[in-house]
Amino acid sequence: MNKSIFLLLTAVLISCLVAPTPAGATEALTGEAIARQVFDRDRGKNSISTAVMILENEKGDKRSRTFTNKRILEGGLEKQLIRFTDPADINGTGFLTIEKPGYETEQFLYLPALRRSRRIVSSQKFHQFVNSDFTYEDMERHPVENYFYEIKGEKQIDGKDCYILETRAKKGIESQYSSITAYIVKQSFVTLFAEYYDRKGQHIKTYRVLGLEQKQNIWTETKIMMEDVAARHKTHIELEHIEYNTDITNDQISNAALEKF
Repeated sequence: MNKSIFLLLTAVLISCLVAPTPAGATEALTGEAIARQVFDRDRGKNSISTAVMILENEKGDKRSRTFTNKRILEGGLEKQLIRFTDPADINGTGFLTIEKPGYETEQFLYLPALRRSRRIVSSQKFHQFVNSDFTYEDMERHPVENYFYEIKGEKQIDGKDCYILETRAKKGIESQYSSITAYIVKQSFVTLFAEYYDRKGQHIKTYRVLGLEQKQNIWTETKIMMEDVAARHKTHIELEHIEYNTDITNDQISNAALEKF
């Protein structure tokens, strides 16, 4: 879903393809090598954005929410603060994500009615994020080395050539998913489409990027959608504005900032 708020998945080329090394030699591309490029792709040193989240039920009824997102990347670790501003029933609700060394991620949810934030513990990572089709697990980045990758081939989606990769968590890594099959745009290393499978191997969710543009020379997802296959419920996120490499500071993305409303 970033990731920002959008998902960071991985993909790989078929083994017969090669990629240049700094020395000019070539070596067979691996899943982990491509996954690293996806994980490390340029998203600026920071960003500020506004977006609309639209919840759509199986009947086509829609509810919209507006939010802002501030993100900083320092030393390879990311922090971001999402703040909902509209409508009134969710105004002020905030969500803070802080990566720690080793990519341990802390998440905090602020509810204005309680006037305090609470930490999202590991047992809650599989719960829905503000009643959307994203879970708290979807809202954090996942280190490349925590997963196994199996090349599934290539496919063209929406006129874009994609690599296909099946991703599975290694032993000891907690996940609600048994696997994720991702389709990654070759040109930009952005996940364009993904299917999520539960622990029984059932297809439960589908993710799509419906808009992909370059903003300040950075590939940016401008429209995305996550669908709960069984419930036929969808969450759309439409980017209204984004600015990369701004002058925001760390104190604007902190526990104190989260509770300052």
